[in-house]
Amino acid sequence: MKNLAPLLLFCFLLPACDVIVPLGETSSPENSSWDIHVPLGGNAWVLDDPPASSGMVQETGLANWPDPAHSIGVFFHLSGTGKIQLAIRARVESGESVLKYTFGGKSGEITLHNTNWAIIPVGSFDIGQPGYQRLDLQGKSRTGPYFAEVEAVLLGGAAARGKVHYVKNEFYWGRRGPSVHLWYPQADRVEQVEWFYNEITVPEGQDVIGSYFMANGFNEGYFGFQVNSDTERRVLFSVWSPFESDNPNDIPEDQKIRLLEKGQEVYTGEFGNEGSGGQSYLRYPWRAGATYRFLLRGHPSAGNNTDYTAWFYAPEAGRWRLIASWRRPKTNTYLGGLYSFLENFIPETGATSRYARYSNQWIRDTRGQWHELTRAVFTADATARKGNRLDYSGGLQNGAFFLKNCGFSNERTEIDTDFERPATGKKPEVDLERLP
Repeated sequence: MKNLAPLLLFCFLLPACDVIVPLGETSSPENSSWDIHVPLGGNAWVLDDPPASSGMVQETGLANWPDPAHSIGVFFHLSGTGKIQLAIRARVESGESVLKYTFGGKSGEITLHNTNWAIIPVGSFDIGQPGYQRLDLQGKSRTGPYFAEVEAVLLGGAAARGKVHYVKNEFYWGRRGPSVHLWYPQADRVEQVEWFYNEITVPEGQDVIGSYFMANGFNEGYFGFQVNSDTERRVLFSVWSPFESDNPNDIPEDQKIRLLEKGQEVYTGEFGNEGSGGQSYLRYPWRAGATYRFLLRGHPSAGNNTDYTAWFYAPEAGRWRLIASWRRPKTNTYLGGLYSFLENFIPETGATSRYARYSNQWIRDTRGQWHELTRAVFTADATARKGNRLDYSGGLQNGAFFLKNCGFSNERTEIDTDFERPATGKKPEVDLERLP
């Protein structure tokens, strides 16, 4: 008599659930007790063409899957080793589907014909070392309109009884991946910082769609460049309103960010969702492998306001370009809280790694003195700090700071680690009096 009690208890907690055990398979407490429930809504990606397949992975799991060309990857991190049993909680709309699975270098097939949710065993595997694991699913044949709906991957066995890291909720942020930062503490010890200069190099192949390589961040805004699609890239400069709201329409008139000036071909408007304020961007085809320069100015102006202005230098153009100048009301300050970051803003590309070098940081005070910033503190956002994602790193490489995130790499840098790069002594080559 097969011992299905643990599976039946699990199904009692999940409505409309069947238990399917393949004919001839013997069951035991180890391979029928599921310790971990990994929801696909926050831990799965379409790996072949993510932007074109964004509707397949939803909050509730995998659905709308008709094309056998699409490969689905489900990721989780194991701290333990030993045996692991895998199953999926899935169903078909109608007919019968055959799925190919690959895990740990082993492949096999799963047959589904259940129209109610069921726990479908995948197999037993050996985990030799801790780290990220990946279960791939691919459609092989179907008689119904879609291959399957898959709600979760279930884990059991010794390897699953250690610490397991995966996205449990907040699927949108988890699928975007961890954001990582470099904070520059030396700037806080300089009075009246008016100028902030930085350089970024994105190596070839690291300019992944959805990446924002932010160079010059400050208490009231941020400035850097993005990869928005296969055909569009932007240099983006934004300033938050002092009125806290995610809806720019809620901002009172006396607390709106005011545009003072903008460069040629620069779009300006408002932004929301992550705070609100004034936004400006230049559509510009910046290239991987080249080093780009970013210059920011911030200083008090009349009437309890502060003005912020950003310029961008492209080596292929050989000149500085004005992005925009914004006035922030109810603010009287110079630049503070200086930092850089790397984030992914498109959840469908959250399984792809990206990397950039941040080099030659300088600030200039109101007395005209330049100060080189050679120290940085590596930090990360809540997605990393909560342990939902562990694929983040940063620090020092080849004389420059770097940031890397996403891709489910097992490289990881301890959050809040200090780094110091060698001083270059190369002050910014810019004539501040002749900027556009």
